[in-house]
Amino acid sequence: MNQRAKVDIRHSTCPHDCPSACALDIEVIDNSTIGRVRGSKLQSYTAGVVCAKVARYAERIHHPDRLTYPRCRVGPKGSGKFARISWDDALDEIAARFNQAEREFGAESVWPYYYAGTMGLVMRDGINRLAHVKKYSRFYGTICATIARVGFAVGTGKIAGVDPREMGVSDLIVIWGTNPVNTQVNVMTHAARARKERGAKIAAVDIYNNDTMKQADIKIILRPGTDGAFACGVMHVLFREGYADREYLARYTDCPAELEAHLATRTPEWASSICGVPVAEIEAFARTVGQTKRSFFRLGYGFTRSRNGAAQMHAALCIPAVTGAWQYEGGGAFFNNYALWKFNESLIEGHDAIDHTTRLLDQSKIGRILTGDAAALKNGPPVKAMLIQNTNPMTVAPEQALVRQGFARQDLFTVVHEQFMTETALMADLVLPSTMFMEHDDLYYGGGHQHISVGAKLIEPPGECRSNHEVLRGLSRRLNAAHPGFEMSARELIDATLKKSGHGDIETLEADLWRDLQPDFRTSHYLDGFAHADGKFHFRADWAHVPLGNAGMMGAWDQMPSLPDHWTSIEEADEAHPFRLATSPSRSFLNTSFNETPSSQAREGAPTVMIHPEDAAALAIEDGDAVTLGNVRGETTLTAKIFDGVRRGVLIAESVHPNRTHIGGRGINMLTGAEAVAPVGGAAFHDNKVWVRKVAPTMIPTP
Repeated sequence: MNQRAKVDIRHSTCPHDCPSACALDIEVIDNSTIGRVRGSKLQSYTAGVVCAKVARYAERIHHPDRLTYPRCRVGPKGSGKFARISWDDALDEIAARFNQAEREFGAESVWPYYYAGTMGLVMRDGINRLAHVKKYSRFYGTICATIARVGFAVGTGKIAGVDPREMGVSDLIVIWGTNPVNTQVNVMTHAARARKERGAKIAAVDIYNNDTMKQADIKIILRPGTDGAFACGVMHVLFREGYADREYLARYTDCPAELEAHLATRTPEWASSICGVPVAEIEAFARTVGQTKRSFFRLGYGFTRSRNGAAQMHAALCIPAVTGAWQYEGGGAFFNNYALWKFNESLIEGHDAIDHTTRLLDQSKIGRILTGDAAALKNGPPVKAMLIQNTNPMTVAPEQALVRQGFARQDLFTVVHEQFMTETALMADLVLPSTMFMEHDDLYYGGGHQHISVGAKLIEPPGECRSNHEVLRGLSRRLNAAHPGFEMSARELIDATLKKSGHGDIETLEADLWRDLQPDFRTSHYLDGFAHADGKFHFRADWAHVPLGNAGMMGAWDQMPSLPDHWTSIEEADEAHPFRLATSPSRSFLNTSFNETPSSQAREGAPTVMIHPEDAAALAIEDGDAVTLGNVRGETTLTAKIFDGVRRGVLIAESVHPNRTHIGGRGINMLTGAEAVAPVGGAAFHDNKVWVRKVAPTMIPTP
């Protein structure tokens, strides 16, 4: 009789690039196998709920296509022809080629490149320690959060808001510029609780009728890049109809009279002409907000991925300050809790070794950098060697035509440390197999909540997989990169970081499972003053002095509106490019993570673009037709999906599908730009003007 294996339930934290950082209960079957993954009920934000793609994590971690041994390229770049080599030979070759680049072109010709494939501090940020010690080119991360963080902090003075669990005791949850059904399911857990227990209303403000909006009671569909106009129209009504809390404004805000005068001309009619929302809907939304003291504004990243994104975040954030919603439990605003953690990452990142004269290269401009753009290179040497961890720039980076050209260079030595043979790994000279989060130790925080945690190693990795930290340690010895962080294990780094940060030791945090760092009510609601020096919420944004570390002023920062407004810096449609395209996230992919899992592939299918029925009819496009989208940056071909949940002239292409799945092999980021977004950088993924043409798939060339 077969005896059933004993299943052990172990705890961890989801490492993927989602603000929920879900608390997990994981079935560990043996020392190399997991079963089902569930959201833990022991942590009050996750509250027992986890997204479907992580619940099925066994199909990812035990996928037959995982990389399990080092490989060196033996065919042309991109051919997929590799031969197996040993770890020692691989690390020796990397060190030799990095040293050669340094001798011939200087240390800055080596560029360690990474991002948020894992959000664990040790495995994500440790690559900076190598860059700092060796004086390689430094990395300025701009693809995700920079724009949104600035827009929030310029109002409140820091990146922290009310306890996100207070959505559950709110009477109106405004989900603005984010699609949490797809991207952070726990938002919906708490919003749905408020609706069930309190009769709360859920309002969704976005650019299409997405899966979150389909669950909302109030639906506001805007044109992309016009949130600032909508917010101003709403605030005009709040002042006009007596919903502004003047006592709160006088005590807690910087210039309420000036704001009111400014908004006098920002009427609902003015706003409607810009954002496309009917006047009656603007007024009804404003009245609902004004009449509901417990209005919780859950602001997202999506609506900030525009050339005016920081101004849009600030404008939306001003609304609860006008109504005084911050005073009430279940009221106020939340975006991220970045200011709570106060992690001292000096050992992880090697802060003591930073040379601020070493150039800082913009992540989003990788295409320009690799193709020799002098401005993007800061007038320094070419990049001749790269180590890439936790990201897939051949698919996710903007200006893909340049990215492809850059990675195809024969004189560029590229090392990719990955879990699967991604499109970036296919362009590498050396591919190294990486662990997944259950196969190493790391330290996590929840951007969308208030908990920190240790994610301990639960199972052994397959084959010869090594963690990011192990690879960096191996390289440091060969490169003579001396630093205490390279001499420590991952657990020792976590322990030392916690102690330096005032969070105790690793054993205590492990015993806590998930530690709640939410400040008290008065602090979270800024009832003793906001975080600016004057203690006020700032309607007047000082973009030149944002309370956030950055790499200097970028874009047309000096033209940004100081008071909330519609800033006309977006890539407006024109006669040659009559459509505006946003590349919004899907439910079953997370950037390009989960692109390889069968259940995610089955749900997402082939790449599509949503187009309004009237726009489709005007172009003789039918549902399922192949269409090419294009602009000055490039072209991509995918399948049309007729969809009436957008404004006319707006296109939505959900998710970042692999380039190879697009007809012709050119992905959606052929169309996105890498211009630095004001005031301190960022990428405007949802701000693209394009043309559309119906095509025959057989006529599309493959690159």
